[in-house]
Amino acid sequence: MSAWPGKFVIGLTGNIATGKSVVRKMLEHVGAFGIDADALSHRALEVGAPGYQRTVDAFGVYILKGSGEIDRQKLGQLVFADPSALKMLESIVHPIVRQGVDHLVRKSKSPVVVIEAIKLLESPLKDSCDVIWVTTASEATQLARLKKHRSMDEAAARQRMDNQSAQSQKILAADTVIDNSGTIEETWEQVKEAWKDIFPEAAGETVPTRLGQEPGTRSQGGLIVGRARPRQAGDIARFMASLNGAQEGLTRAEIMDSFGDKAYLLLSDEAGAMRGLLGWKVENLVARVEDIFLAADLNNSEALPFLMEEVERASRDLQCEIALVFVDGELAKHKDLWMVLGYEQGAPKDLSVGAWQEAALEHYSDQSMMFFKQLRADRVLRPI
Repeated sequence: MSAWPGKFVIGLTGNIATGKSVVRKMLEHVGAFGIDADALSHRALEVGAPGYQRTVDAFGVYILKGSGEIDRQKLGQLVFADPSALKMLESIVHPIVRQGVDHLVRKSKSPVVVIEAIKLLESPLKDSCDVIWVTTASEATQLARLKKHRSMDEAAARQRMDNQSAQSQKILAADTVIDNSGTIEETWEQVKEAWKDIFPEAAGETVPTRLGQEPGTRSQGGLIVGRARPRQAGDIARFMASLNGAQEGLTRAEIMDSFGDKAYLLLSDEAGAMRGLLGWKVENLVARVEDIFLAADLNNSEALPFLMEEVERASRDLQCEIALVFVDGELAKHKDLWMVLGYEQGAPKDLSVGAWQEAALEHYSDQSMMFFKQLRADRVLRPI
């Protein structure tokens, strides 16, 4: 039984590059509230945050950037080459992260929570979970992902992999094992089956009735907005292709892959025809809208607020601190509309929190325009 009354807690772990975050996203699609404990550990080291000064005192000014921020790459090179240094860092950061997790779980509206943590089994958090899920992947898959997504050379990737306990050890502690070596669809099927083992009343891709109503569909002015499901990947691909005209669009398989990273909101008319599409993700308490596609004959001043209202509602439910929106083309020209919606135009450097800046830099480019809106004043592990 979990440490939080009224919450069913899934502890999710696995070695580096085994796809933990993909599985967490999938669990969020079926109704769980997701917490990335590893991202909270980054927040704990921000300037003025609870772990900042203790870490600088322990490892010296060598780990600082010119701006005074901790250089996580330098710190990582140091601790992953020295087990005693890693243990020291964990003794500083892990208690702070547990406090942050406790805060988020207690404030979450969802009765099901998934906590993703690479060191879950070595942490007291393990004893607070109802079940343990472990992701696995082949060594070749891990190496390929680290090279592609983290730009590591093979030596650095193997050092990270070798610094962790064997996957076989984690499997022994697991209630559920998700093999994430294959396609997104193969992983999705495993997640759905494991979810239904916990909640037998769950059907297909819907949220179990005991967890509340299906995330919804809301209507306004003849338009309906609702959360897309992976089974609609083909419809989404066709809609995007119809807007691009003769240009080559994304395939169904590519859209399906993207469900491991983001969620989609669909805008439809009363006849069920797709009229708009918004793709967004939530990481480290930052909501990030990266894709907005609207039919050419839609009234943007009506359709866009309707979509953004739903994004903000869902983001607040997920305890997001800020919403970032990246647009180009026609939507970038409607600065007045974004201002009416409460958004400011800016660049990553204009954001006051390191975690917000990092999220913005992941998608920011000279070809797009960024708008941002703070969704709440209180922040987890906020600078002292």
